[in-house]
Amino acid sequence: MVPFNTVEKAAFKSMLQKFDKQYELPGKTYFSETAVPKMYSRVKTSIKSELLNVDYFSATADMWSSVNMTPYMSLTVHYLSMEWILKSRCLETVFMPENHTSDNISDALRHAFEEWSLDKNKLACITTDNGANIVAAVKKLNWPWLNCFGHNLHLAVTNAMASVKDRTARAMGLCHTLVSTFSQSWLKRRDLAKAQAELQIPQHGLILDCATRWGTKQKMVERVLEQIPAIRRVLDDRRHQHLNPSWQDIAVLESVNAALKPAAEFTDLLSGESYVTVSSVKPVLKLLTEDMLKPSNEDTTLTSDIKQKMCSVLQGKYEPAALQKLLAKACCLDPRYRGDHINITETKSALIEEMVGVEDEETAASASVVGDDGQAVVPPAAKKKTLGDLLKSRTTSASAPIPKRARADNELTRYLHEECIDSNANPLSWWRDNQSRFPLLSKVARKYMCICATSTPSERVFSAAGNIVTPVRSSLKPHKVNMLVFLARNKDMITQV
Repeated sequence: MVPFNTVEKAAFKSMLQKFDKQYELPGKTYFSETAVPKMYSRVKTSIKSELLNVDYFSATADMWSSVNMTPYMSLTVHYLSMEWILKSRCLETVFMPENHTSDNISDALRHAFEEWSLDKNKLACITTDNGANIVAAVKKLNWPWLNCFGHNLHLAVTNAMASVKDRTARAMGLCHTLVSTFSQSWLKRRDLAKAQAELQIPQHGLILDCATRWGTKQKMVERVLEQIPAIRRVLDDRRHQHLNPSWQDIAVLESVNAALKPAAEFTDLLSGESYVTVSSVKPVLKLLTEDMLKPSNEDTTLTSDIKQKMCSVLQGKYEPAALQKLLAKACCLDPRYRGDHINITETKSALIEEMVGVEDEETAASASVVGDDGQAVVPPAAKKKTLGDLLKSRTTSASAPIPKRARADNELTRYLHEECIDSNANPLSWWRDNQSRFPLLSKVARKYMCICATSTPSERVFSAAGNIVTPVRSSLKPHKVNMLVFLARNKDMITQV
């Protein structure tokens, strides 16, 4: 995470001399050309072998430009270990100098899968934002796709605010100006802290919203409303009188905050990488559209209009039948929800088809075991029959085998009749403890429980990349950026290899 030439700085050398006078520190070339590439190769080999053994995996992808405007694409994968622990791996931060057309992006994604020996048949889903180029690229590859919940919520807020811009422009503009005024003057920040202490208001700084950061608009408005008394005290002179919000401005900001606040915390809750998120999308959408964003009698007209527009945008983003089907399966397979929030008849039928398909694949795999020479392995000759074998064959011939579809139906029906577990419980722990009871369904659950509801993992990759490709290190070659970001995001693997 620090420049290679750190090891050649006098202060760093002096520090190491205090530890061990006889130690000879290698130069920056050793770390750049030998140590880091060797470590990258070891970790990459280890992750590759991990991925070869997974049943299913999901992915996220996103585009980013560094401080010197060098374009990159990130790719992360997510899968369940044999112990039902959700794991995330950053695979690539690949240089993308070509135009970001759907053809070029699809080629880059295809090449990444080939580079990592990823089987596209094991891909449960890829989660991206709503960019037309990356969506078209995924469609060209014919991969299952899910749009990012965070981006959808951000679009809902953006479109809702645009629809009432004529009523909110002055108040929101004043809000921006206030935050900018205090952020650009240390004198005003000092006076604000003094006023906060005198008025016994929380010692919080003002927040400026960012077009690419989810939820920051609501946080900016909420923080300004919290600090209004202190802000007015600091600006209580003739020079700054125009910056003091009027009661009409306050009323508008309160209406905006009342509309946006209910949805603010859901993005963070669905952005995790260590716990299941996709199964909660349908319940969260239902909670938002039918409860938290449903206009009430206490709402102002402005608040109601913003809420209605947000609901309309959110529902439209998840309207496609393929998305509804995927989210319904994931919701059903989560023991916290089971048959809630979905059309259980359609979902049950779709899950049974997948369960039968899983069993067919296993049967085909066991029937065609191939040796190292590429030839089918012939089972060893049967040993002399025992009494147990004779009794077993007698019992088997007496009772006809249960059809695959009937077994799948019976297993799913038993699962749906069980009580839902606590909403705060870990669904993966439940599946780990109960997979032997539901052998077919648990294999389908492994497919859907690893899907990400947001593309946040790819964006976290770029947060790490932004800390590596700083203005001081803007000349790093793209392949070095890929190595350093890869190692930074897979730190836990370094000690294992």
